[in-house]
Amino acid sequence: MDDSDAFDALRALKAQAAQFDLIVLDPPKFASSHHHVDRAARAYKDINLNALKLLAPGGHLLSFSCSGAIDVDLFQKIVAGAVIDSGVDAWLCNALPRAAIIR
Repeated sequence: MDDSDAFDALRALKAQAAQFDLIVLDPPKFASSHHHVDRAARAYKDINLNALKLLAPGGHLLSFSCSGAIDVDLFQKIVAGAVIDSGVDAWLCNALPRAAIIR
């Protein structure tokens, strides 16, 4: 079991030139209220940007947010910003509604 901080682990994997066909990001809630949205947006962008840089050509990134203060439109904009900054050729394949998440 690896108890690394996800941000540090992604950077370490990038430094090792690791590549993956599938990356799943399901971090804990970064924004517990609307007061934390700016900080959470930066964290979501950072984690997605670093994951995108680890994708092998043709790979898939599944990115999730459980932060109620981050709505679907904002989350998609955050991930789109990470895609642009990463230089990865990517597109949105599917967006799951919150109700699709099994609890």
